[in-house]
Amino acid sequence: MLFFTQCFGAVLDLIHLRFQHYQAKRVFSSAGQLVCVVTPRQNSKNASNRCAVPEDSAPQIRHHHCHETVHDPQLTSCSCPLYACKWEGHLEVVVAHLTQTHTINILHGTEIVFLATDMHLPAPVDWIIAHSCLGHHFLLVLRKQEKYEGYPQFFATMMLIGTPAQAENFNYKLELNRNRRRLTWESSPRSVLDCVDSIITDSDCLVLNASVAQLFADNGSLAIGIAITASKLCATQPEM
Repeated sequence: MLFFTQCFGAVLDLIHLRFQHYQAKRVFSSAGQLVCVVTPRQNSKNASNRCAVPEDSAPQIRHHHCHETVHDPQLTSCSCPLYACKWEGHLEVVVAHLTQTHTINILHGTEIVFLATDMHLPAPVDWIIAHSCLGHHFLLVLRKQEKYEGYPQFFATMMLIGTPAQAENFNYKLELNRNRRRLTWESSPRSVLDCVDSIITDSDCLVLNASVAQLFADNGSLAIGIAITASKLCATQPEM
């Protein structure tokens, strides 16, 4: 009976996801965009520990490892904001780490629809997807977080898995469109070398409070259209 109950629950979850995918395809099929249904993941690390080493342990780490590491500027830490992952590596292997260790999915295409489900879940919670287009990989992070106590907000940002100089060669657009309402955010992506928490702290991203997000929600899901383009400078480089 327990096995049957577990299997039945899994089937219900699958039916629920397929229904959401069908609903999204019905809404966005006219635009010819690929729809990706993204389920939420609870954030398992404290915000204060994401980007900085605790003050009491920092001197000890520098003391023990000052002869082993030289703070190679080509190395970056794990770009996945969900986990307190201590991995470090070169930018060229970040994508492999995200897909193999953290099972982050990769979507292909310059225009997609990012459908975040269960947006009613309590903060903090993240929705993450990797995006491959124009010869590069990008990381889209949607986070629900209480920037102030009792005041949840949604933050959406796009980061290039590359250097800040490379990120300046691209532009991205996030668009919410429902019930004759449209909200658009356009910017250059930030590099994964920047901490996603600092991007959110600076509000250098699409920011929605709970009431505005609810205006664009459909049955507890939030659809965000994503379009990535190359800047004129980047587009003309091959011809030079």
